[in-house]
Amino acid sequence: MIKPSHYDADGYPIQWLHSMMPSNTLATINGLLIDCAARQVLGPDVEIRAQTMDETNTRIRPDKIIRRIRRGGGRALIMMVGVQTNQFPRAVDLSQKFLEAGVPVAIGGFHVSGCKSMLKEQPPEIVAARDMGISLFAGELEEQRLDVVLRDAYDGALKPEYDYLNQLPSLEAQPIPFLDRATVGRTGANYTSFDLGRGCPYQCSFCTIINVQGRKSRFRTPDDLEAIIRANLAQGIYKFFVTDDDLARNRNWEALFDRLIHLRDVEGLHFRLTIQVDMLCHKVEGFIDKACRAGVERVFMGLENINPDNLLEANKRQNKITEYRAMIQKWREYGATIIAGYILGFGADTRESILRDIRIVQEELPIDLLEFFVLTPLPGSADHKRMAEAGVWMDPDPNKYDASQRVTHHETMSDAEWDGIYRDAWHAYYTPDHIERIGRRSAAQKNKGINLNEVTEFYLAYKLEGVHPLEGGLLRRRYRRDRRPGLPLEPALVFYPRHWARSFGNLARLAWGVWQANRLQKRIFSDPDRFAYADLATTPAEEGDHETLALYRETTGGRGAVARGQRISEARTAVAARS
Repeated sequence: MIKPSHYDADGYPIQWLHSMMPSNTLATINGLLIDCAARQVLGPDVEIRAQTMDETNTRIRPDKIIRRIRRGGGRALIMMVGVQTNQFPRAVDLSQKFLEAGVPVAIGGFHVSGCKSMLKEQPPEIVAARDMGISLFAGELEEQRLDVVLRDAYDGALKPEYDYLNQLPSLEAQPIPFLDRATVGRTGANYTSFDLGRGCPYQCSFCTIINVQGRKSRFRTPDDLEAIIRANLAQGIYKFFVTDDDLARNRNWEALFDRLIHLRDVEGLHFRLTIQVDMLCHKVEGFIDKACRAGVERVFMGLENINPDNLLEANKRQNKITEYRAMIQKWREYGATIIAGYILGFGADTRESILRDIRIVQEELPIDLLEFFVLTPLPGSADHKRMAEAGVWMDPDPNKYDASQRVTHHETMSDAEWDGIYRDAWHAYYTPDHIERIGRRSAAQKNKGINLNEVTEFYLAYKLEGVHPLEGGLLRRRYRRDRRPGLPLEPALVFYPRHWARSFGNLARLAWGVWQANRLQKRIFSDPDRFAYADLATTPAEEGDHETLALYRETTGGRGAVARGQRISEARTAVAARS
């Protein structure tokens, strides 16, 4: 199993000594393969061996893999798993080398599934991959569908396509996601990942999940969750990233958290969780309290934008800016680190409005880490389907669809403006003054908050390497002969000096930045009055905020959102008075 990376601007796969994020798909399919091997799905005389490789932290050498297969005298199936749109070109380039050696290849993931689910005609890269002899898999592999693929591959009869998009499997009592310690150890923070549910009832136009995993939510059980935790603790892995896009929407959240609380409080097990939630999760009674008791320390939330008109454009009606401050402050009471995603490029956005909104976020929302994305019509989303059917220009290179590069034109901003504001947004948010402000907010919390090392490392991933922090890592690796086909092989005397100078130069800059962050952290925490620090963002939300906060007064649609909220509140009060 190979989780491919994608090419950087120079044509080299983005790869690190230690990468940032673990692959949930790799863990999920590895767990299914372990189960297939235990059940001997190819017969009692056939041993199934699974090897996982994440290209973001492991160099993929098809020639060496092919030689190893031949030396072993067995058969092999190369599975390119969890392939997103931006990773599809790299997956195909790797696949071609295996196919030339007679080794069968299958590709699955959101690009294949998204295109299959939403487009009447498949894009050229999908058609070309199929014509090359690559088997394409759409849908999910649970409920023993992997058995079918393995048997076909073993019999030399792999089908051109496997389509299970309209047959969404149950997740209850399925084999658990699992990666061995060696694989997890190649990520910088030793995180592993798993999902507790799939599917989403919302209709955000930029999202692919609803069209690939469906709008009906499916869930794992508390027993499944406990098995995942115990299996990883047994190998010394205790940090987990729960990949569900909104855990608060899981109707079994309380039973899941209760099981984790029991493991922590009664059995004394130690583990930490990072989860994703929506911007109304504080309205779910008891959710935040139990989440933190269950071990949640980091929370990612889809802030997306602070302009109500932009949120309506994206059909993200569940985000209410009038609730943002209260929700974030509630998490901070428990010392949770707040990470928020922010999308640039909605119709009402201009360079000036984006910079204004970043200033408002800095001053009025106590977010620790803010990560920026370019509004991208990903294949599988309603936006992509609408634009494709309307003949709107979209960049033909799938490699660029990483939500960090512009792939279409904006309604009012020029291409140069849109490109520039994405770059400038990072620098506008992570100023020295604001990084210190984040540190002072953290130091003033009763519970432990974010470390400024993390803030600095997060920002420098983009500043130094030009990649999104989620694609970042420690010590960039480039290999001269792994460059994207069609680009020239650089001379060794040019490539190696430049690569090592860049890599070690950035490593030195990172070390300097971390040293400065440590120094600032010590100064802040040694301040005897640190608990007295307060600013507008950390001040508890009050009834009259809509009259004073720029979040409501200056943003596009802000006043309208407040007015709608007041009308709803008045209507509820009137109904309550009559009943």
